[in-house]
Amino acid sequence: MTRAETKERNRRALLDAAFQAVSRDGHRARLDEIAEQAGLTTGAVYSLFGSKGGLVAALVSDYLRPHYDEIEQAIPAEMELLDAVEAFARYYRRSCDAPTATSALSLQITLLDMALHDPELGSQLAKSVRTQESHLIALFTGRSHNGNVVTSCQAQRLVTALRALFVGLTQGVILGLAAGADEQYFADTARALASTATLIDPVASVPPRSA
Repeated sequence: MTRAETKERNRRALLDAAFQAVSRDGHRARLDEIAEQAGLTTGAVYSLFGSKGGLVAALVSDYLRPHYDEIEQAIPAEMELLDAVEAFARYYRRSCDAPTATSALSLQITLLDMALHDPELGSQLAKSVRTQESHLIALFTGRSHNGNVVTSCQAQRLVTALRALFVGLTQGVILGLAAGADEQYFADTARALASTATLIDPVASVPPRSA
């Protein structure tokens, strides 16, 4: 096994161990226990990730990346904005019925709790999520909408709004608090959100000052 292969194996082992520890213990998860479960030392954690926060941030990226890859495959490049938003919404709703939906929600809540207990970790987690969301912004940028082309700024505002909508609805579905929120409901709500008001550029919407 080459040095690079050994490094990747150790990285994967630590991420898998961290997933188990964080899901179980939240902010109380200990580096020495994570390293021991992975068959490594805490030195390997610092060497590969820099800190516990770096490990958890990498865990978030590792967890989110497959979802964003699937979303990109579910939304063809030729779709207009509203059709793309609907496809995104339907994908999100289907994920609520996945066998891993409950454990995924548990992990999200645990990571939020960790961020609240450790502001520095919270900052790293936010950075990791923003990095992944940049793929969504690129996915919506350049699509046609009402005779115009969606700008990067507009796509960013839309992604922020859609994230808030889907996180709330997903929690409601899994916890049994969103009766009737089926795939069509997700699609209709998302299309309504992706309105002209949502897509107005903040700078362009400010009226010029009078002389």
